[in-house]
Amino acid sequence: MERYEIIIVGGGPAGLSAAVYTGRSELKTLLIEKGNFGGRMNDTLQIENYPSAIPLSGTGLSEKFYEHAKLFPSITFLRTSVSEIKKVEDGFIVSTKRKGDFFAETVILALGTEPRILGLPGEIEFRGRGVAYCATCDGANFQNKEVYVLGAGDQAIEEGDYLTNFARKVHIVVIHKEGKLDANQVSAARAYANPKIDFIWNSTISRVYGDKVVEGITLKNVQTAEEKDVPADGVFFFVGMVPQSAIVADLVRKDKAGYILVDKDKQTSVSGLYAVGDVTDTYVRQIATAAGDGAIAAIAAERYLSEKRTIKQLLNPESGKVAFVFYSPYDSKALAMLPNAEKELIAEGYKVFRQDISRQKILYNELGLKSEFVIQKFFNGQKED
Repeated sequence: MERYEIIIVGGGPAGLSAAVYTGRSELKTLLIEKGNFGGRMNDTLQIENYPSAIPLSGTGLSEKFYEHAKLFPSITFLRTSVSEIKKVEDGFIVSTKRKGDFFAETVILALGTEPRILGLPGEIEFRGRGVAYCATCDGANFQNKEVYVLGAGDQAIEEGDYLTNFARKVHIVVIHKEGKLDANQVSAARAYANPKIDFIWNSTISRVYGDKVVEGITLKNVQTAEEKDVPADGVFFFVGMVPQSAIVADLVRKDKAGYILVDKDKQTSVSGLYAVGDVTDTYVRQIATAAGDGAIAAIAAERYLSEKRTIKQLLNPESGKVAFVFYSPYDSKALAMLPNAEKELIAEGYKVFRQDISRQKILYNELGLKSEFVIQKFFNGQKED
């Protein structure tokens, strides 16, 4: 089984950013991506809010991210799907569907999200035959057609506006009362001013119908429950995203929506396992924040590896008497206690190592310690009572 120091699962902006940092640190890294490198960046026609992209297409920025990561010889890129991630004693086993299993000392999850499927009658049946979830991917298929968009957020409004490059008419179906959108003001103003767009307020879509392709939809007024069938050549659903966290469903802590919970270092509830980007419980889901997440996780993973190796060297069957003094640098009482504690331990014949628990917390967490100042003694690698 091929062994790596770090395996990154997912090649979107968060995963590629993490790879740049692990590559700079010359860590043996495997980056696994099931689709196109760049992830959902590729679905965006034009990116206007990423520093230095003034502006740039989504595929163009994806290519820049990927080309940057490929500069580092310590990184291997693999196209396949990951089916399972298992915690083992000294790391993780990452299983793939077609390429076998790989071992990693640490793993960074950049799993991303996928469009939410409502499961309406006809939605799945006509997917790819008039039902779509990405205007950039499928917009050109609706040249001079009449299409409907369901949603009120940034994605729905921005992609609805983009669809007017192809469609003769775009109807945006909004569940809210007239004039209320969840999108940013700039996108909303642009959509309001677009003569090819009209809004259907207080409404949703309850059915998609047709023969071999979409021929119409059923609109439902959410206030009166009245329904009516209208002809349509296509319908785009933009009603939220679903985190792709199923492969670690029983391994890490998640919120009710399935987003992975992480700490400030992007570490999950499992030591050595990190999660970044849209799959986490982050406040903002943007390319810039995803790239930042990747950088944080990669640096944290590097420190994790370094700390684990140091602990392994210090606690071995021939290490003799070793004492770790765990302390918080922000606790004045703990800092005052350090000098005398070290003197006493040295007098007892211990080799003493300070552990700043704001930065060096692996052993501290593994021991289940809670205090701002605590001493733990070892003899030949074994914990003393």
